[in-house]
Amino acid sequence: MKKLVLVSVFCLPFYSLGALAEEPPLPAGLGGPPIAQNSIEPALPAGLGPAHPSGLSADEPSLPAGLAGTASTERNEDGPFLEEKDITAHVLPYGLTGFIEGRAGVRIHDQDFEKRASIGEARLQLQYEKFWEKVSVRVTSDFIADPVADRWAVDLDEGDGWIDLREAFVSWRATDFMDFKGGRQVLTWGTGDLVFLNDLFPKDFDSFFIGRDEEYLKAPSDALKTSFFSDFANLDVVYMPNFDADRYADGARVSTYDPFSGGQTSRVNVLRVNPRGRWFAEDEWAVRAYRNFGTYETALYGYDGYWKNPQGLDTAHIRATFPRLSVYGASVRGPVYRGIGNIEAAYYDSRDDRAGTDPVLPNDQFRFLAGYEQEIMTELTGGLQYSLERTLDFDDLKKNAPAGSPLPEHNRHVVTLRLTKLMMNQDLTLSLFNFWSPNESDGYVRPKANYKINDQWTAEAGANVFYGESRDTFFGQLEDNTNVYVSLRYSF
Repeated sequence: MKKLVLVSVFCLPFYSLGALAEEPPLPAGLGGPPIAQNSIEPALPAGLGPAHPSGLSADEPSLPAGLAGTASTERNEDGPFLEEKDITAHVLPYGLTGFIEGRAGVRIHDQDFEKRASIGEARLQLQYEKFWEKVSVRVTSDFIADPVADRWAVDLDEGDGWIDLREAFVSWRATDFMDFKGGRQVLTWGTGDLVFLNDLFPKDFDSFFIGRDEEYLKAPSDALKTSFFSDFANLDVVYMPNFDADRYADGARVSTYDPFSGGQTSRVNVLRVNPRGRWFAEDEWAVRAYRNFGTYETALYGYDGYWKNPQGLDTAHIRATFPRLSVYGASVRGPVYRGIGNIEAAYYDSRDDRAGTDPVLPNDQFRFLAGYEQEIMTELTGGLQYSLERTLDFDDLKKNAPAGSPLPEHNRHVVTLRLTKLMMNQDLTLSLFNFWSPNESDGYVRPKANYKINDQWTAEAGANVFYGESRDTFFGQLEDNTNVYVSLRYSF
């Protein structure tokens, strides 16, 4: 059973990683931006949060830095405004914006589970937006050539193939107190920095682990979002008619430990899964009520659907499954001492095994997160988080588990540290993010350097370093996937 929880990262994702919103970021800056004037919605932590060129409405948290592409500007920060002929040269027809990017990476360990190259792709992103008085539309699509994956057939749910449709939605300001947003969209909420408790929207951990930009940690949802605003509180209701699972590591791109067989997944031994995909029959609901009390942002959350990663086992067919799940939680975020603090909690109700006695199904859990971030010195920001995952029916599970079968940790502790340094007139950003589990003796380090060459060109280099004493722990299982990468992006 211990391994069932581990699957929650890759095959079962990294559900414990935290919230990619400029709520802290998906890696990208700590700190939460100001709340829109027409909304009292809690600001997201740096990295996954506020105001950002993604074009999200004022009532919706912005994605983490980098989570929506880089919009070009018409002014050189180190010089005068560009001449009109120069600006025109970089403008696409029909108001299209986007970027072209090349990204390459390699694993540093010799192993037989995956290709030595971790990533090697050319990517073109195009975004189109149109605004009317109360209605707007947006379409964002990526076109990818990726010989490392070598999968060209399009699967929009899995993100496979030569095209990945990131957004395609219509937003309607129906009244002064109600908005509608329907279609394919990227959704996020919560207060964690790369640690997700109440954010049950899909994540793409394959992208995260191989070195794509942090914006790609958030996978899109096909959803209808309705927002209600009042002086007392605001309410978001999200309906997803078809279950949107995480894009978890199943071995096809990132090798992981297989808790069901005790072996290793790989590109020739992909995890076998019973998918859920019946429209309107296997659907999801998510709600959030939020308001400010003075300078503190508070929220209540609810979710009804399924575990986002295949954490159950169909013993008859030896296939992983997505058990039913409900989540109830709350959060508060606001000024503490000289920085910003946040607390978030969630109860995970594993509805297919509420007694907690079935060793092939995930147990109920209590999850807790506490974080703090502040500027340590000029242009150097630091953030610290502690998270807990407690298995609630551990004693009953232990009594009913077969002799010698693996069990999850009764309490899993994770500490995260983020450091962000701005240099060279803020054109150079150096960042470091580390996950460390003291009781499992493993972790995950993400160093990165991002340099803004000018308004159009950006270069980046980084690494994904996994370490651990055991091959079956949360991060230790990924050790062979440790990689370094570089990228060059031209934005227009």
